[in-house]
Amino acid sequence: MDQRTHKPAQLDPKATEPAEPVDCARCGKRAEHGAPPTWTCSVENGSRRYFCDDCARANIRAIEGRLDSSWW
Repeated sequence: MDQRTHKPAQLDPKATEPAEPVDCARCGKRAEHGAPPTWTCSVENGSRRYFCDDCARANIRAIEGRLDSSWW
């Protein structure tokens, strides 16, 4: 495939501050050091929404169908 893809974000190894805490937009579960790799990120109406692995797993068909979280 000759499609261009974006490079993944690189973490600054010299950064002294940890990533900001992130809350699950569905259940409110909190990740203290940024979203773990198992969480799902969705952009809805121009803002990012993060979903924990449990909420994402429970609603995977709606997520894959690109339904806004207000529908599920």
